[in-house]
Amino acid sequence: MPMRRRTIILGGGALLAGAGALFVTRTGNSSGGAPISRRSFAWKASDFRSGGTAGIPTDLPEPIFRAEPQCIATLAQTLGPCHTSDVPIRSDVTDGVAGLPTRIGLRIVEAETCKPIEGADVEIWHADARGVYSGEAAAMCNADDAAARGSSFLRGRQISDANGVVSFLTVYPGWYPGRAVHIHLRILLGERELLVGQLLFDDALSDLVYQGHPDYSARPMRATMNGGDTVFSASDAAHFIFDFEKLDIGALQASYTVGVAA
Repeated sequence: MPMRRRTIILGGGALLAGAGALFVTRTGNSSGGAPISRRSFAWKASDFRSGGTAGIPTDLPEPIFRAEPQCIATLAQTLGPCHTSDVPIRSDVTDGVAGLPTRIGLRIVEAETCKPIEGADVEIWHADARGVYSGEAAAMCNADDAAARGSSFLRGRQISDANGVVSFLTVYPGWYPGRAVHIHLRILLGERELLVGQLLFDDALSDLVYQGHPDYSARPMRATMNGGDTVFSASDAAHFIFDFEKLDIGALQASYTVGVAA
């Protein structure tokens, strides 16, 4: 039987990887970082599942990570107004909220050597399909939404394995004014904070999701793309966009190698 191959969408194009591969390298022009993409896809919004992570199998294909050019010290940020405390360790962070099911795979490495970091405490948080955050956070995060303030959806932590890898099952983030589509992350090793940062999603992919997916399409058109984000400059944003693939079950898989100072 021939080896099954998977198409990974990089900032610079598509990469075919063997099903057993774990680490892959960039193909084609390697002289620069991944551009901010405005390309189109053959995919349709209807190719993806809706409603959240219910029914998603546990045996999803392992994320495929590329070693370059993402093994760089990722842009440091502040925690921001929508961070909360006492975030649980869990793999499915959705608490049943609706959205396009998305598996986030992060590989934590030393920036200088790309050596995996085992035992890192990796936390993520992001907005739901409406652009709303959960938890007791600043008013801008969920103003006048008592249900969201009393919830903890789309927040979770995992401990990195021997390969430096953590995986979260979530939904595609929603947008809100002034920001490109993003997730937040925080990485601790013991009591030491290694990184607070954010990662972005391909603009063309976000267009596909927001314009046609039933869990997002009722919202107005977003105005802020990666190149105009208020946190990242256009040159910085190009380096912090997830690689991704569409899984056969209709879920999205997004991956990124996060380089941190050892």
